[in-house]
Amino acid sequence: MGFLDNSGDIILDAVLTDTGRMRLAKGDGSFRITKFALGDDEIDYSLYDGNNASGSAYYDLEILQTPVFEAFTNNMSNLKSKLVSFNRNNLLYLPVIKVNNLKRLSFANSLLVDNGFMIAVDNATEVALLNNAAYLSSGVLKDANSKINGLLYGSEPTKGDPIRLDQGLDNPAMPASIEIDSDLLETQYIIEIDNRFASIVNGDGVTGQGTIAPSYIDDDNIASYYVSQGSNRDFVTLHEAFVPNTVETQEVIVGTRGTILEFKLKSSNEVSTSDYLFKQFGEVMTGWTGAGVSGKTVYSILTSITVSGATTGYSVEIPLRLIKVV
Repeated sequence: MGFLDNSGDIILDAVLTDTGRMRLAKGDGSFRITKFALGDDEIDYSLYDGNNASGSAYYDLEILQTPVFEAFTNNMSNLKSKLVSFNRNNLLYLPVIKVNNLKRLSFANSLLVDNGFMIAVDNATEVALLNNAAYLSSGVLKDANSKINGLLYGSEPTKGDPIRLDQGLDNPAMPASIEIDSDLLETQYIIEIDNRFASIVNGDGVTGQGTIAPSYIDDDNIASYYVSQGSNRDFVTLHEAFVPNTVETQEVIVGTRGTILEFKLKSSNEVSTSDYLFKQFGEVMTGWTGAGVSGKTVYSILTSITVSGATTGYSVEIPLRLIKVV
């Protein structure tokens, strides 16, 4: 990945994605460009200088001359935030998508990923971590259901809490008691995860009825799942209306709220039955002591889940650490 000089002529640098090149290579005349996306991830809009002494022509000059990314084909490294268009000019705030981490406590131990989730890929690892709960996070103990906050149960996804994301206007100027405008309501989401590590199931963790097939798996093994409020109500639900004069302690959107996305992960056979991928892409974590892990090897893979709004283009990257105790 590199940058292109943008200080002079306007640059148009376009390439086909890996999928586009694959379809073009078929040579059967079926290749058609039907969609494209634009992004501005490299632009820092805080460089806008409305007080520039040289006049209005210089207010955004530094922005316009910012070097731009060269076109590249890796979909996991491209266009984190896609540009969108709204057919009205009275918008003061745009919606966001935020991970709701108030329903769980963050792990305090530096061995684990900050502000993310950890998934035990098999039952043996679940047992080892439950026995080691006090060591993993001081003050975060097993509850009545033998559950650790922030832990995903890869082999038994019916256990534990789901990953939850809330959508809406995160600004107190837009009260939570009013209904969000329809064109700002995110009703469709795209969930991307490495298919070699895990698959997506609904928030109840049901692997039969709640299992959803990936819409697409690219050449880098990244699976994309499309879920919508209309077709996947076990994934996407409308946020409950705010009740005035009540105290809310588990909300991360302070303003007008839209939809809620909830899902869990089912660990793949490759990571639950073998340590091959852990040796290829992960590491052996040191410093683990205490019940459940003493004398055993603790493997780890650090990866991420990307959730994007299909309507607004807003994107969130969620850190995820796979753990296997052998």
